[in-house]
Amino acid sequence: MDKVFLVIQREYLTRVRKKSFLIMTILGPLLMGAVFLSVLLLDKVDTEEKRIAVIDETKIFCDKFKDNERIKFTCIDGDLSSARKSGKEKEYFGILYIPATNKLSLLEKAVVLYSESQPGFELVSKIKFTIEKEINTQKYLEAGIDEAELAKIRTDVEIRTRDMEDKETSTPLTSGLGFAGGLLIYLFIFIYGAMVMRGVMEEKTNRIVEVIISSVKPFQLMMGKIIGVALVGLTQFMLWVVLTTMIYAGVSSYVFKGKSDSEKVESMMQMNSSMSDKLNPGASGNDAVMTNKFDKLSTMIDSVNFPLIIGMFVFFFLGGYLLYSALFAAVGAAVDSETDTQQFMFPITIPLIIAYVASVSVMNNPQGNVAFWFSVIPFTSPIVMMVRIPFGVPVWHIVLSMVFLVGGFIFTTWLASKIYRTGILMYGKKVSYRELWKWLRYRN
Repeated sequence: MDKVFLVIQREYLTRVRKKSFLIMTILGPLLMGAVFLSVLLLDKVDTEEKRIAVIDETKIFCDKFKDNERIKFTCIDGDLSSARKSGKEKEYFGILYIPATNKLSLLEKAVVLYSESQPGFELVSKIKFTIEKEINTQKYLEAGIDEAELAKIRTDVEIRTRDMEDKETSTPLTSGLGFAGGLLIYLFIFIYGAMVMRGVMEEKTNRIVEVIISSVKPFQLMMGKIIGVALVGLTQFMLWVVLTTMIYAGVSSYVFKGKSDSEKVESMMQMNSSMSDKLNPGASGNDAVMTNKFDKLSTMIDSVNFPLIIGMFVFFFLGGYLLYSALFAAVGAAVDSETDTQQFMFPITIPLIIAYVASVSVMNNPQGNVAFWFSVIPFTSPIVMMVRIPFGVPVWHIVLSMVFLVGGFIFTTWLASKIYRTGILMYGKKVSYRELWKWLRYRN
């Protein structure tokens, strides 16, 4: 056990002292923050104005299009063909043609936007939203329906979800948390599992392992490398959490400095409204609706059992990593170069890919048979169980999944050790599946 600890210590200290580890640990949260910040900054930088000429033969829509900072609508007279020829000279980005028709319903397929280049999503959505809204208004008038009265009788059903203890819950929030947790585990298994494999291959190709094996048993070396890299991964993840929290707190205090709670909510509402307008142009909500949404979101966040989710994330991250990294170590010991790993990597990654794909089905039915079996099978449980946990899982399901995962780790470690102890000292030979089967049958 002392030798395993020494290997763990060496692997851990060697990796955390590397400049690459320190750089990525610091840059990780900053890069993630930069991604979100760039959305807002790029929006401010992108100030190019697009002028759209509107030929409205119906004389209904021309004054209905609302300009914004990037899109300007100009109604013009004349025929379409001359407008298309002179459009470039007059610096129009596009020409919106709304033909005359006897029935408004025919316009649904008759409107055409001519442009020099492919128009963006925001422009097309804005035009579509405006025309649809006005066509509906005209249809109400033709049918003798007062739109104001119609608005009063419209029904907007909202399904509120609560648990049996009458606490507010949220399916979108739990789905997002579960999928994010599963995705992180999926990525970490690949990143740190591949790190173990490359570490084994490095020592093998450099012949350093020949010296190490003279003092440490192959199994002890393999376990030391696996656990050491696991601790590196956990350290990096915890540092990311701490740094992200500090960065968020610092940015929030700067942005909302000197503002009251009501002003903070108002600022957040404005940001949310801006993002909403990008996704659904023209459909911004009023302040009362936005305030109500923030109140509901706050209640939903309070209902989430974050200690359970974080605790289960750590366990299933470690369990999934330990299970797969043993196989990654075996692959690294069996080959001499990274190009040779492809044939052995594919069978290992298939269960992970299946688990990731199955997550969508699990979110739709977290209590179903597919969700249950995929959350107890050790090769898929780290991802699928993390998707299920925010929805609420019976305790015995969690315990069963944890027991099977520990058992799966023991099994894969035993399996990998038989390959590792033979392959670690074998050089210059292309290993096949038949050869691996022989190594698994060796008895000491």
